[in-house]
Amino acid sequence: MKQLHMIVKGRVQGVSYRFFTLQLANMLNITGWVKNLDNGDVEIVAQGSDMKLKQFIEQLWRGPEGANVEDIIIEEQKPNPMKSFIIRT
Repeated sequence: MKQLHMIVKGRVQGVSYRFFTLQLANMLNITGWVKNLDNGDVEIVAQGSDMKLKQFIEQLWRGPEGANVEDIIIEEQKPNPMKSFIIRT
């Protein structure tokens, strides 16, 4: 089990990016959370297997219709067990 902290940059607010991320995480059995940041970025903490996280990141680059992802800054963190994936406000 691996945990990643990600900052998604670009046009990622106002395009249902958090809901897209939630659906994707549930589909891939990834736990963690997603939230909008005041500067227009989206922050994600995701926990899962290497293979599932790789698939997750590939789809995060695409995003929902209307999104334009410019960069995803990723750093590995020490896993902190989580039971589900949620949208934080």
